[in-house]
Amino acid sequence: MCLAIPIRVEELLPDEMVRVMLSGVSKVISIALLEDVRPGDYLLVHVGYALARLDPDEAARTLAMMHDAGVPSML
Repeated sequence: MCLAIPIRVEELLPDEMVRVMLSGVSKVISIALLEDVRPGDYLLVHVGYALARLDPDEAARTLAMMHDAGVPSML
């Protein structure tokens, strides 16, 4: 089973990469599969690749459900 996590884009980087942050951890991920990604966008991320863009409300609901289910430090 795979888990993709909603995550917010903090900074655009060269070569179709962005910097994201979740629970105080900064990561660089690929946005090669998406177009027109901007800082502030929420992306669905799995193993270092952005798979889809999410509505901010949907991202917040998903992160809250993950937190409620016991997934640590997702908010």
